[in-house]
Amino acid sequence: MAQTRVILDESEIPTHWYNIVADLKNPPAPPLGPDGQPVSPDKMLAIFPETILEQEMSAERWIPIPEEVRKIYALWRPSPLCRAERLEKMLDTPAKIFYKYEGVSPAGSHKPNSAVAQAYLNKIAGTKRLVTETGAGQWGSSLSLAGQMFGLPVRIFMVKVSYEQKPYRRLMMQTWGGEVLASPTNLTKAGRDVLARDPQNPGSLGIAISEAVEEAVTTPGTKYALGSVLNHVLLHQTVIGLEAKKQFEKIGEYPDMMFAPCGGGCNFAGATFPFLGDAAAGDARAQKIRFVAVEPASCPTLTKGVYAYDYGDASGYTPLMKMYTLGHDFMPPGIHAGGLRYHGDSPLISQLYHEKLIEAVAVPQVATFEAGVMFARAEGIIPAPESAHAIRACIDEALRCKQTGEPKTLFFNLSGHGHFDMSAYESYFAGKLEDFEYPAEAIQESLRHLPKVG
Repeated sequence: MAQTRVILDESEIPTHWYNIVADLKNPPAPPLGPDGQPVSPDKMLAIFPETILEQEMSAERWIPIPEEVRKIYALWRPSPLCRAERLEKMLDTPAKIFYKYEGVSPAGSHKPNSAVAQAYLNKIAGTKRLVTETGAGQWGSSLSLAGQMFGLPVRIFMVKVSYEQKPYRRLMMQTWGGEVLASPTNLTKAGRDVLARDPQNPGSLGIAISEAVEEAVTTPGTKYALGSVLNHVLLHQTVIGLEAKKQFEKIGEYPDMMFAPCGGGCNFAGATFPFLGDAAAGDARAQKIRFVAVEPASCPTLTKGVYAYDYGDASGYTPLMKMYTLGHDFMPPGIHAGGLRYHGDSPLISQLYHEKLIEAVAVPQVATFEAGVMFARAEGIIPAPESAHAIRACIDEALRCKQTGEPKTLFFNLSGHGHFDMSAYESYFAGKLEDFEYPAEAIQESLRHLPKVG
């Protein structure tokens, strides 16, 4: 009988994170200030502690994982690598389908991989309080959990549409001691400005980031923690791909294609960067892998955005980053995959996409939930809407393999379960979900407001 679940021993939790910056052919474009000049580290200290900035700016290939972090990782890591044999049979495909299941964490997603690391690094730096934003709630709940473990109070600005759609995510945060606010709020200038223009604004990750950053820079002892996009967050998530490499090795398999959801980018980076590192080192097998970032058609950052310097938030509080963007004032529709409703993408992933080392595809909302239901009925796990994007793209490829007869080995990162997203599935079953292809003219209007740099 084929092995369908590959488990590593606790001793095999990675001891180091992998930093892809060390293996890029071209150095990353630096973050810029409003004057168009590179931002100095001292200016970033208003937002992040020095312990975080060292990782953010590092070009070292391997960064040690503190033993205190590894001990907490051991609550759920290593996560299992599973073969989806029942899904293969349902699709009648010659392809082999594997997935890494990150929903085994206490918060039910991959996000604690970075939340625990950031809380620890802030604690040893003397931070007294953390502030952040969250879309669907996976990051907010993960940071609330991590803050509780290290005795740090956490305030979360949660995108209003998700705050209303996902009450149980909010309750998770509160259970772990997090203070949750529906963004935009009246507590910050950024929030008040948005509400003055549109009192019914549903919120966005860009707006919530503005509120969180504003509070961090104006409140003594408070630092900002980000759940995706930046280098140090992607770094922490590489435990996923490092474990997956060991697990594939144990069963003598290797992926031909890798799929992962992509909003800000930490999910995709965590699964693929270690394999991309092998490709950069000359590994012939890794060089043949197709790496596919999967995004929603309603927020098509990589597939329809432009590669340019832009703000990471809606109000222009963050440094300018070189990334694929739809424009910092882009207002995505209130799709149920709240974690993917971001106007930009990680600078590192944007660079890899621009250099054609990875691919991207956008999938519509209804087909995404259709794939999520198919997977749940075959494999038993109800996936988060974000994860279902990768499942959709993987299923589409498996069906192409059925047509061509190619016995490919496919992998996707199942980044979390959907136990607190059942209202979204309820809307799907009731036929209330709609596909939304963001109009090209609306994207062009948003891109008109890109900051002028260089």
